[in-house]
Order: sequence, then C-alpha cells, then structure tokens
Amino acid sequence: MARSSDPERRTSVDQGDGPDQADVTDVSSDPLRPSDHYDSAPARTPGDQGAGSADIVQPRLGLVGYLRFFWRQLTSMKTALFLLMLLAVAAIPGSLVPQRTSDPNGVVQYRAEHPDLFPVLDKLGVFDTYSSPWFSAVYLLLFISLIGCIVPRTKHHFEALRSKPPKTPARLSRLAGYRSVTLQTAGGAADAALAPASVVEQARAQLRRAGYRAQVFGDSVSAERGYLRETGNLVFHTALVGVLLTVGIGGGFGYTGQRVVVEGQTFTNALVSYDSFNPGRWFSDSQLSPYNITLDKFTTTYEESNADALGQPLDYTADVTTTTQSGETSEHEIKVNSPLSIGGSNVYLLGNGYAVDVTVKAPDGSVAFRDTIPFLPQDANLTSQGVVKVPDGLSDQIGMIGFFYPSAVETGDGSGILASSYPDLLNPVLSLNVYQGDLGLDAGVPQSVYSLDTDGMTEIAGAAADQSALQLSPGTTADLPDGLGTVTLSDVKRFASLDVHHDPSQLWVLLFAGLVFAGLLTALFVPRRRVWVKATTTDGGVLLEYAGLARGEDPTLARAVRDIARTHLAGLGVPADAARAATSDDDRSDDQSDDPSAAAASPSGSTSNDPARSTEAPSRAGRRMRP
Repeated sequence: MARSSDPERRTSVDQGDGPDQADVTDVSSDPLRPSDHYDSAPARTPGDQGAGSADIVQPRLGLVGYLRFFWRQLTSMKTALFLLMLLAVAAIPGSLVPQRTSDPNGVVQYRAEHPDLFPVLDKLGVFDTYSSPWFSAVYLLLFISLIGCIVPRTKHHFEALRSKPPKTPARLSRLAGYRSVTLQTAGGAADAALAPASVVEQARAQLRRAGYRAQVFGDSVSAERGYLRETGNLVFHTALVGVLLTVGIGGGFGYTGQRVVVEGQTFTNALVSYDSFNPGRWFSDSQLSPYNITLDKFTTTYEESNADALGQPLDYTADVTTTTQSGETSEHEIKVNSPLSIGGSNVYLLGNGYAVDVTVKAPDGSVAFRDTIPFLPQDANLTSQGVVKVPDGLSDQIGMIGFFYPSAVETGDGSGILASSYPDLLNPVLSLNVYQGDLGLDAGVPQSVYSLDTDGMTEIAGAAADQSALQLSPGTTADLPDGLGTVTLSDVKRFASLDVHHDPSQLWVLLFAGLVFAGLLTALFVPRRRVWVKATTTDGGVLLEYAGLARGEDPTLARAVRDIARTHLAGLGVPADAARAATSDDDRSDDQSDDPSAAAASPSGSTSNDPARSTEAPSRAGRRMRP
C-alpha cells in the first residue's frame, strides 16, 4: 500500500472558488493500493451502468449447491453441540411423566388424575418419549452430524501423521519461549562437536528420545508432538457415536418385566409369569433364559431409636433361591442397590408390601376360594388396599375391597375408622367391604386384580350397607352376610416387587463410555506443540536458537523449551549450572540488553567472564502464533 505522504500518490485538493477548481488525484488507480481498501472504487464490469450496478451479486446455488450447503451446516461442530444439547432437553419429559415402557400403571394413574391434559400429552408422544418421532429425529440428526464431523477429521489426521514436520521459521525470535545461546569456539579438535551439523543432529536425537517427530532442515531441526491430542479427540467423538449406536440398536433386543412375588412363591422366567412385560423392538422369546426365583424371606429394618424418623425404612433384604435349567440351586440376597444377576439379566428390588392369605368357605364348609393376595401400600405406614374376587363356589359371586393396617389404631374421632401407626406388624387388622353381584369376568374384558368394578353390584357389608365392614385379625374368621359363607384371614406375609431387566448392550455401552472418558482426558491434557532448534555459525562461535509453538493454550510451552535447551547444552558439554544460567528467565523487557558480566557457558566445563566465551540471555518474546 502506498503511503499517504507520497506526493505522487497522495490525494490533494487545491482550494479554489468552487468544486470545479479542485484537482483530485484518483486514488483508485493506484496499482499498489489493495482492492479492498476503504477508499478504493468498487470493481465494475463493462456492462455496469450507474452507481446501483456496483452491488455484489451472489452466485446462484443449484440443487447440488444447496445440498452441499446444508450438509456442511449439519456436519459442523457447532451444529453437533447444539443437537447434543437439544437431545438432553428432549429427554427431560421422560423423567417428568411416567413412561409406558417402564411404568404402565403410572400412565394409567396419570390419566385418571389429569383427564384434560392427558390427551394432549399423549398426542405429543410424551408418554413414549424415547421412541417418539421428534426424539428419534434429534437422535438421528446428532448421529449423522457426528459421523460427518469424524470422517473428514480422521482422514486429515492420518494425513498429518504421515507428513513431515514443517520447516523451521526464518525468525524464531517471534515465537514463544524463544532462547538464544552463543557458544564461542577457540579452535581445535574439541570444537568439531560444535559444528552446526553436529549440534543439529544431537538436538534431533534428543528430541526423538523425548517423543517428538523430528526432521532436519539444513542448519536446524524441526520437531513436533501431541498428535495424541487429536487422536483422543477423535476417539471421544467415535466412542460417542458408539454409545448412540449401542443404546439405539442394542436396546431393541432387550426387555423389562415386573412381577410381584410373595414369600414362599416361585417366579419362573416365562412370558406368562410376568405381571407386566415390555419387550424391545427385536425381542424374541428365545432370549428368555430358563430359571426360577423363589422368595424365601423378606426382611425389613425400620428406625426405632430416632423419634423424629420413627418407622422410616433402613434396609430391605430379599433372600431368594435360584434354580437354573441344569437343576443347580443357589441362595442370594437382593437389595435395593444390589441386584441379582442371572441368565444375562439383572433382577432389581423395586418395592414391597404385605400379602394376606384369605380363605372363603361355602356354608357347607367347602373351600370356594383360597389365595395369598398382595395389597398395595397407600402410605408410609403401609396402610394397604387390595381386592378379593370369588367367582365360584358360593350361591352368588362376591367381591371384597380390603384395607390392611399393619399396626391398627383408631383415629380417635369416635367414627371407628382405623389407621396404621407403624409399618411393621404390631397389630395387623384386615377390614373388608363386601359386594354381591356379577363380577364381569365373563364379559371377555381384561380386569385388573387390584381393582373391583362395583357397578351392578350391591354392597352387603360396609359403610353403605346394613352390616358394617368385616374386621379380621390373623387366624380369625367372620361370617359373610346373608349366609353366603365365611371368610378367614389365615396369615399375613411379605411380598417383593421384582424388576427383571435384560439389556445385551450394557457391556458395549460401558466400553464406549470408558473410551469417551479416556479420549476426553487425552484431548484435554496432552499438549500439541512444535519445537525448533537452530544452529548458526558466527564470528568465532555458534549461535543456538530455541523456540516453540503451541496449538491453543499451552502455559508450559516456555518451560518445555527451556528444558530442551538445558538438556541440549548439557549434551554439548556445557556445565549444568552454566546451562541453567544461560537459559534462565528474567523479568527484563525484550529490548533490554544483557549484562556483559554474565557468566559464560563453556563447553569445556568452566565458566568465566572471558569475552571469548559468552552467552546471551533468553529473549522473552510474548507473542503467540497459530500453527
């Protein structure tokens, strides 16, 4: 660019009577002025007319051009980070509302509690968040974006690994950590080791031992290291794709199932044995490993010493016996955070409660019904509710809605209503409201074992009947109204709610997650740097220059260059103290000259103030350059 003080290229305006008297030199015709200078005239084509014709016209993009544009936008790192954040946001509804795959009963309860909001959320797929179209779209876009980022970067990385280190810059003093040391020679055979070629070769060998890729260029050596940083970055992103693949595909071969098991009962791993079952997209019955689980005992420990937390559960333990297909049996314990691993599945302890052993007999003494029925807990003190249905064996069908109180006490308002004051069995009482009529079991409509449809039935014992609700303690019997028979509470047992989870991708997810962590640590803590050592012959000596360059922030670069210089000087025979003094940092500015009385670095092992052997203190250039 021409200087403004140049009289031949300067714009000058002679003051006159008017604008027509101004002598203006056309600065746009200056051949040395860049075309993008602020006062340069815009380029015009021969067909341009008027000032408006100088507007820049963007080239038209065809179909292929638009596809390339959108592909570059999708595969950019900025887009990948945005999609990753969007995926995390899209997963939030799955933790706020129950999901059909993991909590179908919770979905039914949510529908009953929010009849107006449920249809809207259901149309949006909120109750199937992780299989909804919008979640799958974000998932697939993130997958494509990561692959589009990884493939070209991997190709570029392998090309960089095969390439030689870059040539030594002409002005090393502009780089960070720059140091220069002058070793003066007095002639003789001992100084042959200080020839530039010998010095450079020794520096190359030293850098290679330190893990650098080194290449000699004339009187200098260029070295670089830290490609493991980019390797870790690629491993991180590739492993992230592996996690997405294994979770997305491997989850389709898994399944989850729930089963309530009462003490003394046995659960068989078959489809018909599950209370609820949620298979993956590609699930097959052959994936169910044959085994049995028998609940021998369920033990609960409650807080008894702390009055403020009285009755709070401290520990749950399910003692089980497993039997494999070969007939081998073994005993295990299942705790809340300690699942049982069997047949490639994990069996978790989800919940627990009480199950009542009820026997209903006809007037003639024949047993019409006998079963151990789990009652679902309703509060922290395990006040539980359940249903007993007797379809056959009596003169008419009856259904009973029961309330079980582990430690029954009266509420104290004179109404006779019971409540439970403690979750353990201190004073167990079973209260039954009895209904007579059609249970609806022959209508062909599936019914829940935990609910009773009382429409079309008559309450014959309870609040709306002439007879009050039946109350039973373990081992007691009560007469049913209208001479229908008797009901007996034979025993009270504990039940455990088990969740069987089979996911063949767990091991692969763990492997890729470990690679993600290892790659991230490598990318964060392995420095990427280049180092140069240059030897130049001077009058009666050799000038050694050391400098480095980092890609990104590297606060240890100057120290690394200093250590390389000290090691190199020590290899040339310079005493350690002199090498440290010659390469030590100081707080002086770059333009401040060195103290002429500084100690000299002598390859022969001595230090003195002899001007024939002097050193130059390092120049602390603070400028950083991009590679």
